[in-house]
Formats: sequence, structure tokens, C-alpha cells
Amino acid sequence: MPDVYYKEALKLAQKEYRLCVSKGKSPCLPVLDDFLSSEKASAGIDLGLVQIPMDQIVGTKSRGRVNAFAPNFMPIMEEKTEFAQKWKHLCQAHITEGIRDPIKVYEYMNRFYVEEGNKRVSVLKFFDAYNISGNVIRILPERTGEEEVELYYEFVSFYKYSKINFIEFSERGSYATLQKALGKETDEEWTEDERREFSAVYYYFKQAYISNGGDKLQSTVGDAMLGYIKIYGYHELKNTETADIKKNLSRMWEDVILKEDEAPIELKLHPSEEKKPGVLSKVLPSPSPSVTKVAFLYDGTPESSGWVLGHEKGRRYIQRIFDDKIETKAYSNVMDNDPFAVIEQAVEDKSKIIFTTTPRLLQASLRAAVEHPDIVIMNCSLNKSHRYIRSYYTRMYEAKFILGAIAGSITDSGKLGYVCDYPIYGQIAGINAFALGAQMVNPRAKVYLEWSAIKGAQEASQALKRQNIHLISSQDTARFLYDDRSSFGLSCIHGDDMELIANPVWNWGVYYEKILRRVFDKTLQSEYENSNKALNYYWGMSAGVVDVVYSKSLSLASRRFADLLKESIIHNVCIPFLTPMYSQNGEKIGEGQKSLTLEQIINMDYLVENVVGSIPKYEELSPMGKATVDMAGIEKSQSAHSQASQPKAGDEI
Repeated sequence: MPDVYYKEALKLAQKEYRLCVSKGKSPCLPVLDDFLSSEKASAGIDLGLVQIPMDQIVGTKSRGRVNAFAPNFMPIMEEKTEFAQKWKHLCQAHITEGIRDPIKVYEYMNRFYVEEGNKRVSVLKFFDAYNISGNVIRILPERTGEEEVELYYEFVSFYKYSKINFIEFSERGSYATLQKALGKETDEEWTEDERREFSAVYYYFKQAYISNGGDKLQSTVGDAMLGYIKIYGYHELKNTETADIKKNLSRMWEDVILKEDEAPIELKLHPSEEKKPGVLSKVLPSPSPSVTKVAFLYDGTPESSGWVLGHEKGRRYIQRIFDDKIETKAYSNVMDNDPFAVIEQAVEDKSKIIFTTTPRLLQASLRAAVEHPDIVIMNCSLNKSHRYIRSYYTRMYEAKFILGAIAGSITDSGKLGYVCDYPIYGQIAGINAFALGAQMVNPRAKVYLEWSAIKGAQEASQALKRQNIHLISSQDTARFLYDDRSSFGLSCIHGDDMELIANPVWNWGVYYEKILRRVFDKTLQSEYENSNKALNYYWGMSAGVVDVVYSKSLSLASRRFADLLKESIIHNVCIPFLTPMYSQNGEKIGEGQKSLTLEQIINMDYLVENVVGSIPKYEELSPMGKATVDMAGIEKSQSAHSQASQPKAGDEI
């Protein structure tokens, strides 16, 4: 029998050899010594005995046996050779008693290169073995700042506590996200039982992934598995049969494919033109339209949260506008229970359009969107690359730029305050826009930054007042209406008195009206069908969904100046993020560009030169802050808590 197996293995090797030659690739195994110096290899870290995934063994340590194998590790030498006889002997040993002796390998960038045991690897690969035990020496690459290397160091940090080496991701931050999704702290060690359970779950998920065609994708099994966990949760995944995992995967397959796209998000910056009614619709009587039910899900109540109150006012507005054509219903305090169950209740209540008004509802919204593709579900968040759910947000940085210009023009000291809530997408742009607006009219203006997600809004404002800062721009809406008045708009603080000067406005009613009209005339559905990306609606002043209102205390000249800026922004004459501009560390941003792109604005993870303060670390945030950042935080904040534990080259692992 080993003779037959060797012939089959030899055919596989020859086929692989010819294929590599035809594609201009090397027909031999990669050799670690060819691209790593012996000094580097000798400085490796001994990981001890490790279970090594067979598909991550890709080459040999030295050139000694490089000509004996094709790149798929199948034997390339003829049957009469001594090498072939040894291979057959190992094959027989595997069939009768199993190969038990560990191999010796070097690991570099989570790929393994064999020093001793090449034939054992070859035999086990032929029989599609899942893994092999081996003594592993890890070689850490130099930290160059390249994405691939930084992602590898995130893996090394993850491996330190999990001892899991088979799951790989293509996006930074994913290992820390997986830890959190499994309910573990970043530096919490896994038990042996947890490793075994996760290994089994991964194995069954991989089978379902390949059955759906995942082996033809460039993205990894880990990418798809993490996406699945974000929708269904790890607990449900580990208790789901493979057939059901495959079925669920097929439902979310467009989301899996989207991971391969270098630009997975399509931004919709302005409302598209509404469709005009056809000639026949003016002549023929239209059938009586059925009432469309529209649901709004809130994380809180209008009585306790200014953010919720804004959306509730939007709900009441569209109910008046559309009258008996729609029926709206609000669901409050959704996060106090199972949010997915609340969305399911809204579906059961016959809602055809569902607005979930906080990033914290994203995961539940996404699962509902996957399971109910006939229902329009939209989540109020930004920069989310999910195919099945549309997100909507406003370009509030336009209003913040105007507030900054107002503040810079009226300050005596040049010291301005800014209280922000969470380091999520859109908020960093607001801080920077305010600072640039102030700098435009007052080059000596400095913006002192505090975070309500660390100290609370009241204490953040007090910290600014203690620095003799009296002009403060705070949260966009009062989060607690009765005891947090100072956290609303641009205000001048004198002792215990607060004078509101100007306020940014979210016109959610206008936003919801424009969205609904596009649902009713099928424009929204058409945009989805004509795109293969995640749709993010990111409207601003030109759509009428963002505005700035002034108090009577603001002088007529200042109001005229602000109105001029407003009109200029609407007509794209005034651009808040003109380039070049400079970050706090002196880095020149946007060289060679006229202005930053929307993608660059959304993904800001730095503060401009005239901001005094910093983006908070994850561990500094309140529980609510952490939960919000987990869903919609900028990459720097999401991964900040994992950076401290990441090793440097030469560290002991």
C-alpha cells in the first residue's frame, strides 16, 4: 500500500511542480536561511512543544532537502531512490501506529520552516492531517511599522495568553476584538479546556466556511469567524451544528466577501434626487396605500438623554409629515434587555423600516438585517463595513468648524475648552474642525481637550474652568437634561452661570424624512442593489441635517460671519480641512492635496497642532465608553488597550 501512496504523492508533486513553472514561480520549497541571517535565527525564542497546523508549515530551515519536495511538500524524487523508501517506511508507520515523534521547526511570521522531520510533514500532509507536534523556535521580525508586521505582533500578544496559533486575521485589532468577544480580558490566560473548545469550534466553522466557497477567497477563516461572532455571538456559534453554521454563513456571505475589498465602504454624501412620478401616475388613480410601520430603538429614554430626545423629536416630526401613511413606534431602554429580542419584537409588530439610534445596537441590528433581508434596518453610526445594514450619521464637524471660528473670534485669552464624549468615528474630526476654525480667525488660539467618558461631563467642564478657560464647546446634546446643562453647545462660563452662545443642531427629523422618501420611491433599495459595498449615509449642512443656531447674546457681526461660513460650507467654498495641516507631533498632513478626503476625515486618529490634550486609552474609559468604543471606536482607541501588552523584538514570549 505505501507504494501506491507514494505514486499518488509523486503525481501531486509533479503537478504542483509544473504549475509553479508555468506561472513563473519557484518549484521548490521556500528556505528560511535564504531570507534570514544565521545571527537572527540564533536569537530565536524557544516556545517548547507546540501543536502546529499543517497548512502553516510552508518550507524548510536549510537547503539540505529543498530539492526533494515540491512546494506542496509532496515528494518529487523517483520511486527507486533511498529517499522514496524512507518516505514509504514512514507512511507504513503512520498507517499502523501513527507518527508520534515531534519535528523541529522555526516559526517566522506564523509560518513554519522544518529543520528536522521534513518527510514526516510530507506524509502527514498527504493524509490531510490537521496538525503535528513540534519543538518550535520563534524568530521575531524587526518592527518596521508595516501593516503585516504590526498585525503579526498583535498575534504574538494574543498567542502569549491563548497559545492558539491557527486563527489568523487580515485586519489589525482583530485579535483583541476576539478576546473581548469571548468575554476575556486582553491579558487573561486561556485554560486548556477553553483552548480545546475553541479549537473544535474553529474546526467546524472552517468546514462550513470551505463548503460555502471560502477556500476561493483571499480573506481568512478568522476574518469570517469573527464576523460571524459579531452577528451571532460566540456562545451561539459553539452550540450550533455545522449545517446551521453553513446556512447562517450563506445568509451573511456578501459580508464575508466584502472583507476582501480594499475600500469596502461607499459614502453617500448627499441625498440623491427624488424620483418624479410618471405620467400615468398623474392620470390613473393610485391604489390606497397601506400604512408603513416604522420603528425607532433607543438606548435610554427621551426624559434622561438629550441624544434620545433628538431622535424622538425626529420620530414625531415624520409622523406629522407623513400623517396616516406611516405608523411609528418607539422602543426605549433597549440595551437594558436583549437588544436582538427587541428588534425581533419590532419585526413581529410588522415594522418594515427600523432605525437603531446608537452604535451600541449595531451587532443586534446586523444580525436582524441578515435574518430579515426584506426589512430596511439602519444604524446610527459611521464607518461600518457591513453589507447588510446601512449606517447613517451627520457631518457634524462642519458645525464644529463654525463654532470654533466663533469662539476664536470672541476669546480674549486665546484659551478655548472642548469636552468630547467618546473617541469614536466622527468625533475626532469634530475636535480638529473646532480647533482649525478657531485657528483660522485667531492663530494663537489653543483648544484644551477633556473627555466626559473619563471624568463625566460636569467634572470635565470643571477641569477646564480651573484652568481659567471660560469659552467651552461641549457635547453635541445634553446627555442628562436636568443636571448636565453645561454640556450643551458653545457656552461662556462665569462662576456658576452659563451663557449659551451657539449650538450645533442635529436635524434628525429632516434626515428621517429624506430617508423615508427614498425608501418609498425605491431609491434606497436601488442604491443597495447597484452597489456591492457597505453603504454609509454621511450627510451634512447641504442636506439640511446639520445646522448652527445662535443665542441673542451673540453679536450681529458674529452671526453674519457665522452665516457666511455656513453658506460657504453648503456650497463647498469653505473647506474645514484644507491642507497642508499639522498634527500635535508636527507631522504634515495632506501634503500634495487641496483638502483631506472624506475617508481621511472619518479615520482621523490624531489631533491637530493647536489642541492641548490626547485621545484617551481604552482602560481610562467608563463602562459605557468602553462599550461604545467596542462598537464604533477609532482603531487607535479600540486597540490601545492591547498595545501595552504587545512585545518588542527580542522580548521573552
